[in-house]
Amino acid sequence: GTVTIDGTRLDDLGEDELTRLRRDRIGFVFQAFNLVSTLTAAQNVELPLRLAGRRPPARDVAAALDAVGLAGRAGHRPGELSGGEQQRVAVARALITRPAVVFADEPTGALDSAASRQVLRLLRALVDDQGQTVVMVTHDPAAAAYADRVLLLADGRVVDELDGEITAAVVAARIAAREARPSEHEATPAGPAC
Repeated sequence: GTVTIDGTRLDDLGEDELTRLRRDRIGFVFQAFNLVSTLTAAQNVELPLRLAGRRPPARDVAAALDAVGLAGRAGHRPGELSGGEQQRVAVARALITRPAVVFADEPTGALDSAASRQVLRLLRALVDDQGQTVVMVTHDPAAAAYADRVLLLADGRVVDELDGEITAAVVAARIAAREARPSEHEATPAGPAC
């Protein structure tokens, strides 16, 4: 198969072109936040652009922090922020480049339930309000329930798919059903990817 991001086929690109595509068209949100502890929230948000040799306008950084509800926390370092606030800084950092797609790897795995819901609502709002594409990997059926489409994976293969009315109970039931009847391709339990 082929992979296309924002109209660009990845198999046609060299290493330098792939680096530029990742830097400019893809945003990443990780489970562990990956914020630089010595930088403020605003500095962490602008970091991807600075690494690309660009100086982001202060208003863009402020707008990104405002979009995640942290306009008043721009001068705080990660150690002065809660886990949910740190993850929202990570989301703002992922969005500052206005990427074609945001990949979120277990974005709520290190958060308590209240902070998790806040981050998931934020990611959902990005899709609904800004038309952002978000691809999230999670083992949590409650997190998967925020998606428009859920793919269940086992051993790197798609083994089931849900779309339409998705609830945590439906996702959990599908996972349980797959675990109850593994096929020759499923040595490990299926988990959702949204």
